[in-house]
Amino acid sequence: MKISIITFITSLAIAVVAAWYSIIGLTTIFSAAVIPIIIMGIVLEVGKLVSAAWVYQNWKETTLLLKTYLILAVVILMLITSMGIFGFLSKSHIDAGMNTGEISVKIERIDNRIKSEQRHIDRAEKNIAEMDITLEKTEYGFFDDSRLEERKKQSNTREEFSSIINKAENSIDVLLDKKSEYELEVKNFEVEVGPVKYIAALIYGDEAKNYLDNTVRYVILLLIFVFDPLAIVLLVSSNMSYNRYLRETGQVKEDTRIKINKGKTIRTISKHDGIKKVTKTKDGIQIHYYEEDDGEPESKEPPKIWSVGENEEPEK
Repeated sequence: MKISIITFITSLAIAVVAAWYSIIGLTTIFSAAVIPIIIMGIVLEVGKLVSAAWVYQNWKETTLLLKTYLILAVVILMLITSMGIFGFLSKSHIDAGMNTGEISVKIERIDNRIKSEQRHIDRAEKNIAEMDITLEKTEYGFFDDSRLEERKKQSNTREEFSSIINKAENSIDVLLDKKSEYELEVKNFEVEVGPVKYIAALIYGDEAKNYLDNTVRYVILLLIFVFDPLAIVLLVSSNMSYNRYLRETGQVKEDTRIKINKGKTIRTISKHDGIKKVTKTKDGIQIHYYEEDDGEPESKEPPKIWSVGENEEPEK
């Protein structure tokens, strides 16, 4: 009894989680009707579980048409639930990928800004180098009297270029700090999908980075194939365990009738005072009628009994 209860509770827990994921996934697909989708998902999930349990409990008494429809309905609802779970898990992976994609764009922009600031530095340094060459020509040429005058002319320009270099370097430092923060977020995402990367590497080898999304899809498919179907199987298993418990404790009596050669007609003959009694039995139903004795010797074998009920005596 305990294992039956545990199995039943486990099946309900898996079914509830599967329904939750599925409903979230379906609401993302049909985002214009969130509330109706939630109501529909809850009702259909309950109907699926009840249908599976009812078909099992009433398998022998149910007609073939009804059994076929209910089984088909359960299978279709399982597929719908699996589709919703696939949508939910795929959306989670896509959202994470979108965040990393946005971060990658930001990192690319930072790299472009760093290159731009570096170009300012290069131009300023080039101009300073050209002024140094001019000053050297002035100092070591035949214009020694104009050396001080040339330095005065260059002093303001040198300060401007030095200021440009300092501002660009400070801007680059700030940009590098932001870039390191974004790169840290990307690394954290890579840590989260680390197991998937190893699975992809196991399947695709060195080209694993190019097939990461495919690997995630395969993992999601494995999850949905054992998610909702497991809930249904455990629900049926809990019913089996409960029925066995009822039989073992005597709360439900088993069918004690003995059925032999089901579907065949058994004919028995008995004679008395020139009257022949013929009994035909099929599927537990007996028909008696009488015929005139045709002179055949009376059979010494006892009449055959098709089925004996619990409180019935064999016919003699």
